[in-house]
Amino acid sequence: MSQKKKLIVVGGGMVAHRLVEALVERGAYTDWQIDVFGEETRPPYDRVALTSFFSDRDPQDLLLGDQSLWKTPGVRLHRGSKVAHIDREAKQIAARNTTFDYDALVLATGSYATIPPVTGSDLPGCFVYRTVDDVAELRAWVTSRQEKLRRPATGAVVGGGLLGLEAAGALTALGAETTVIEFADWLMPLQMDEAGSGALRRLIGQMGVSVRTSTATSTLKPGRDGNVAKMTFADGDKLGVDVVVFATGVRPRDEIARDCGLAIGERGGVLADVDCRTNDENIFAIGEVAHIAGRVWGLVGPGYSMAEVVADRLLGGEATFKGADLSTKLKLLGVDVASFGDAFAVENGSLEVVYADPVAGVYKKLVLSDDASTLLGGMLVGDASSYAALRPMVGGALGSDPTAWLLPEGAKKPTGGTLPDEANICS
Repeated sequence: MSQKKKLIVVGGGMVAHRLVEALVERGAYTDWQIDVFGEETRPPYDRVALTSFFSDRDPQDLLLGDQSLWKTPGVRLHRGSKVAHIDREAKQIAARNTTFDYDALVLATGSYATIPPVTGSDLPGCFVYRTVDDVAELRAWVTSRQEKLRRPATGAVVGGGLLGLEAAGALTALGAETTVIEFADWLMPLQMDEAGSGALRRLIGQMGVSVRTSTATSTLKPGRDGNVAKMTFADGDKLGVDVVVFATGVRPRDEIARDCGLAIGERGGVLADVDCRTNDENIFAIGEVAHIAGRVWGLVGPGYSMAEVVADRLLGGEATFKGADLSTKLKLLGVDVASFGDAFAVENGSLEVVYADPVAGVYKKLVLSDDASTLLGGMLVGDASSYAALRPMVGGALGSDPTAWLLPEGAKKPTGGTLPDEANICS
């Protein structure tokens, strides 16, 4: 019987988990010894569902898949094990003061939360929102402060994107009076246009969340107890705070790749071809650390696709990463939000059909080809019930009057004053 080849996976997150699943599904453990090194002490968990941890859920509930995966012969998960170095010439890694040989290595180190250069960002009471431990520490802090102060904590979230609004929802669920601070002119600028963001802002405002846009945070100052107490903005305004959460974006965790001489993208991320292979033929990169086809792909869906490619390649296949659908559908602070396809009407000559009902808190937009026959994309705020039907139709014919997709369920087409006075349909 021939000796098994050795595969090392650096990183123990969602994409690494999917890679191992894909390999086990293909029976790769008969040919490969698979060793996964994760820095966190927990098995891979659902990072997308972190906010549910605030509902007193056990962290075990977030674990991905059947845990028997890690009992598969030939599969080992090394928890709490940071890989310190990769020796490409010797084809070895160093972890836990031990060296491990490899025939193939996959970088799935993900990304880390960035903190803007704000004076005082390291004060007690300042957090990022990235891991179960981050969330546990944040929850403990807010609960403790509210008990001590005998009032709701005042919370500020720096960053009004997807993660920032998730964090705002978490603070609000803990009883904190929350303000979201966004540098751009409106919330979720990567997913929403100004009108859609305006609808979202009104809806979360009704839930007690304040929003400041076009605002930069300059300094944080401590109170007498040394904890964060005051936030000062670039325009001179101030806000009293008991807790601050930074959700201003992430960057690829590519340090170990840099240290061993792998090629890195101009703005970070390990450069890889469409087969997810780096400039070292024995090393692959997948997930948020990978820079493929001119970009870093910041969602879990593309990472899963890359994992499938590498699983196929390790078993002699020829799969390639063909890009991925960056559509998103989320419930933020109880508000349904979705965007798909060319939501910003980037394509020349494209048409926009919009339904807006500010009273109901609904904004819907479809982007069509110049002859109005092909669906190119869209965005939905307040009512995303048509998302599942619309997203697969991108690039194809709508097959009906586009307004039929925008009106509330059961409503007639806009021909005779059947809409609320505040509702508008335009194209």
